[in-house]
Amino acid sequence: MPSLRSITQITVFLWLAASSLQAGEVYATFNVEARHHAELAFTSSGTVAKVNVDVASLVHKGEVLAELNNDDLAAALEVSKVALKYAKRDYERQVKVKKLVDAAKFDQYAYKYEHAKAQLAYQQAMLDKTQLKAPFDGIIYEKMVEVGDVVSGAMIRTVMKVQSLKERKLVLAFDQKYWREIKPGMTFRYSVDGDSTVYTGKISRVYPYANDANRKIRAEVEAEGFTPGLFGDGYILVPDAK
Repeated sequence: MPSLRSITQITVFLWLAASSLQAGEVYATFNVEARHHAELAFTSSGTVAKVNVDVASLVHKGEVLAELNNDDLAAALEVSKVALKYAKRDYERQVKVKKLVDAAKFDQYAYKYEHAKAQLAYQQAMLDKTQLKAPFDGIIYEKMVEVGDVVSGAMIRTVMKVQSLKERKLVLAFDQKYWREIKPGMTFRYSVDGDSTVYTGKISRVYPYANDANRKIRAEVEAEGFTPGLFGDGYILVPDAK
């Protein structure tokens, strides 16, 4: 039968082992968010003429999602293209005989050519403002616009929301007392509410401030596939904790 001293030594050993384990794990909760998401709005005024996507539509960067009535701007763009075409021809002819013509006259052709290029760029920019384009590859998860709606560039409102298709991030929250210990690169072992699987990831960034309302600091862990809005918790593994 073990002596009282042996039992005491074993108890102290187990307590120290448990303390060491706890010191090396920092509890954190998290919410799942899309790694990339954007709220899209028109910066020009007009009537919506086309809506090319719906909720759950997969989109590619640069794809036109919706468009205002822009027939007048499209026509103005074509006029600018024609003007540039002939201004360029005149300029190139003058370049060939530059030594034979008056410098001031040559400058007039050069000015008309440069002006035509600037005018084309301006008309293209005006037309682009009537088109809502995808800022990155992703999926539409909210749509608040229909053909016939009137939008105002003076009162900007969100008409669509897009997020990355699979790329996710876990936004962690942990007690501020660990602000010195938690660093990017540390392992986070976690589970998502409703899923018994244990996952692991690496902390990609630690926010440089504490929330004064709940005394928590946030961090991010990159992940894939989870539905945005899910909740979970886990432990940040702190190496060589004492």
